[in-house]
Amino acid sequence: MVIVVKVGTSSITDELGTVSVPAIERLCRDVARLRTRGDRVVIVSSGAIAAGLPVLGMTAGPGSAGPGPGGAGPGPGGAGFRGVDLATLQAVSAVGQSRLLRVYDDVLSDHGLVGGQVLLAPLDFVHRKQYLHARQTLTRLLDLGVVPVVNENDAIADDEIRFGDNDRLAGLVAHLVRADLLVLLTDTPGLLTADPRSSEQASLIEEIVEVDHSLEAVAGGAGTLRGSGGMASKLAAAKMAAWSGVRSVIASAGRPGVVVDAADDLPGVGTVVRPRERRLPARKLWIAFAVGAGGTVIVDDGARAALTERQTSLLPAGVVDVKGSFDVDDAVEIAGLDGRVFAKGLVRHPAGRIKEWAGQRSARLPPDVPHEVVHRDDMVMLP
Repeated sequence: MVIVVKVGTSSITDELGTVSVPAIERLCRDVARLRTRGDRVVIVSSGAIAAGLPVLGMTAGPGSAGPGPGGAGPGPGGAGFRGVDLATLQAVSAVGQSRLLRVYDDVLSDHGLVGGQVLLAPLDFVHRKQYLHARQTLTRLLDLGVVPVVNENDAIADDEIRFGDNDRLAGLVAHLVRADLLVLLTDTPGLLTADPRSSEQASLIEEIVEVDHSLEAVAGGAGTLRGSGGMASKLAAAKMAAWSGVRSVIASAGRPGVVVDAADDLPGVGTVVRPRERRLPARKLWIAFAVGAGGTVIVDDGARAALTERQTSLLPAGVVDVKGSFDVDDAVEIAGLDGRVFAKGLVRHPAGRIKEWAGQRSARLPPDVPHEVVHRDDMVMLP
């Protein structure tokens, strides 16, 4: 069995935000048990910024130069990083990444295991050649008996540092290595029916067959002060994995033997999200779940039928309206006249041109440019 385990910052740090060796020891103990059974394990771990803060004289407490109370979400204005500029976050992550891996190396070594660092960026999943290189590297590491420790390459990211996105990264890695199981470790027993901080009646949802809008509403948004993933991003990652044919378990990082129990599919371990029968290819998986939409293209009923029933490309003739400002290769949502989004894709033209061409037949368009608004190879039908 190939297992991807994602652990967030809040699960491997103490109340001061310092990396907790006992927490990593607990995780690696489970990894060692799985390895003795012949299972292969990939760890996706946040925590580089937490590991770098004390080295640079920063702390994770309120009012410090490091993380403090703030809005939850990705980017410099995200959870615990409000007011901290991007360059500083990148510098801190660069300092912390090697120190974080040192902890993993030391603990894995105590169990007779070898760790190997793999830093991935979004483009590794978009471009086919880079995707295959990443898969080859991770596969070879597993063949050699190494435990890959994966993180997003925050230090040189040209976008915002997105701590919570490691949940989605784990979902993509599960697809990349053709995993059988994705374990998303968090600070709660799993997805609950309500926020336990405000409801005493909150209970564990033990199994999910299909992630829908009602469950996404239950998941909410914000995570903890030390990590911005929250339950919403974990549910999104589990949904992504389900579309890859991978079973997911959202469970408490503090439960002894949690990863082994999840691998054994024991009841009550956490929230189990069952895989779908139909799998999405990697590129479409990325479009569907990992790229934010820059706008919406409204289409008529004829275009909607052509896209959903015949899997055609979207042409200007079927476009009714355009909302938002986006450029070539940006992701957009595609909605019907009722406003309901039913597809998502990468556009071949900027918003202004699509609005100008809306409703026009291909014969009236310039012959030297692609006529598709969204090509079918760059489009995903959403449930």
